Amino acid sequence: MQTEVFSELFPLLSTANPQSLEWLLDVAIDHEYPPERAVLMEDAWGNAVYFVVSGWVKVRRTSGSDSVALAILGRGDFFGEMAILDESPRSTDVIALSPVKLLSISRERFIQILFKDPHLHHRMLQLMVRRLRQVNLRLQMRSAPPAVKLAQTLTGLGESYGQKSEKGSEIFNIPFKDLAEVTEISVDETTKIMEKLHEKGWIKIDSMNNIIYLVNFQQLVNLAAKV
Repeated sequence: MQTEVFSELFPLLSTANPQSLEWLLDVAIDHEYPPERAVLMEDAWGNAVYFVVSGWVKVRRTSGSDSVALAILGRGDFFGEMAILDESPRSTDVIALSPVKLLSISRERFIQILFKDPHLHHRMLQLMVRRLRQVNLRLQMRSAPPAVKLAQTLTGLGESYGQKSEKGSEIFNIPFKDLAEVTEISVDETTKIMEKLHEKGWIKIDSMNNIIYLVNFQQLVNLAAKV
């Protein structure tokens, strides 16, 4: 992968200097995982930060035999940074939802480059603050109607990871259980709302190819804004 492609694919690296990008690419390790494979397990010590080259993963918290999806991440995002920065066990699992390609950079190498490149360091802080704001938004949305909350989830995924096509913005056909848990509504509510959005022509679900098309993105944005 060329440094220009590396920088364009990952927003975290958009401000890194060319030397940092070359060094990161040189020390990065490739990984591939099939669907439902655990990428990281809860309580494993943080020894690397991971970058999603392609595919989709879910971040989940497990308690006994129960697990809850907390977030969905796609191409261009990263995870594992919190555990390597505070030197503590990871608090969540990361599971592949689709075939996934990742790059990992060891904790030592990543921290080393953060100290060397202040622009990368600052960019990482910006993105971590953005994630904190997203958590705050979810807390504020807890009392919103289920349809509004689900529209917020879909538009967030579309804005962050959607691929443009003639049929609309494409995202992975995320299992309704995971969509429900991330949105903090019931699976029944998720199923009914997704069916309604499909009937309205705002989304189209292609089960054969595991794609959800956000056909009328503006209508979804308008619905998400009805807090």
